[in-house]
Amino acid sequence: MRCPYCRNDDDKVVDSRAAEDSSVIRRRRECLECSRRYTTYERVEDLPLRVIKKDGSRVPFDRNKILSGLHKACEKRPISAEVLEGAVRSIEDEINERADKEILSSVIGELVMQRLRDMDQVAYVRFASVYRDFKDVGQFLEELRPMLEKGDSDARD
Repeated sequence: MRCPYCRNDDDKVVDSRAAEDSSVIRRRRECLECSRRYTTYERVEDLPLRVIKKDGSRVPFDRNKILSGLHKACEKRPISAEVLEGAVRSIEDEINERADKEILSSVIGELVMQRLRDMDQVAYVRFASVYRDFKDVGQFLEELRPMLEKGDSDARD
């Protein structure tokens, strides 16, 4: 492992512990050259997951794309980075539980929308409006109708 500060590859592990439901090992390292400390994470390397996009092309799965989409949808909303990271982790876990090593981008989009629906209605609407690419207000209202009806029944309770 190269030190991120001086680029030396001599270090020692100061502390190791399980992180993220024991699927990752967090290691604190100390560079033997500059004596600075840094953290690394170790994961089991799985077969690379491929995402099948709408146009049929296949690209490597990138969790950062999901996180970026969540950040955009939740911009200026009272949702912490930890909650967003947890949502990405749960989506990633659900995808990895599937036997397939290829997944449709539409399936990932639906998983993101499920998490956002439970997390924040405004963020959900933001994401859905871009993801579903509504052609008119009618389509948009159809997407919102279940949420509005649920709100009405909650108000009556």
